[in-house]
Amino acid sequence: MVSVTGDAFWHVESPRALQGVTSIGTDRTYAGVWSRFTALVADIVLMSCVFFPVTRIVKGAWVMSTSDHEWVRGRFVSDPLCLSFLAVMFLYFVLLEGLGGATVGKRLMHLRVVDVNGGRAGLIRSLIRNVLRVIDGLPTMGLVGAILIVVTPDRTRVGDLVAGTRVVRHSVATGRQEVP
Repeated sequence: MVSVTGDAFWHVESPRALQGVTSIGTDRTYAGVWSRFTALVADIVLMSCVFFPVTRIVKGAWVMSTSDHEWVRGRFVSDPLCLSFLAVMFLYFVLLEGLGGATVGKRLMHLRVVDVNGGRAGLIRSLIRNVLRVIDGLPTMGLVGAILIVVTPDRTRVGDLVAGTRVVRHSVATGRQEVP
């Protein structure tokens, strides 16, 4: 059963509840495009607060241009500082979602990454969902992921489908997923 309660969330009856197995309640509030996008923007702002000053100290510029990179081959940048930033960003998402269920941005938006049964996603699922951000980002700026979040009943992008994860609304007061 699906009911729309606003632009950002849908309530979908849990398949496990239909089988008589409940772990967190019978309904889940899945996160939509805008709440997930806002969480991502918050995470990028947070990382920028670290990356820009580090870039200024290491490279002497707040924002790097192509000429500021040590190694550039055509459109591929292999500068150690940029590659370090990419590694830190990747680990940020994998570790925080895998171990704690949410990045700082997701916490601000009261979202949590869980497995399909409502339990902790874990590092392996988090790794898979974050590696597949590449596919969700195609053809530009997350278009495939955004479309899938809009059209799938449980608001899943490719990474969530393959990893067996979902992004749900999280109640801060109780520390559990919201049950309407």
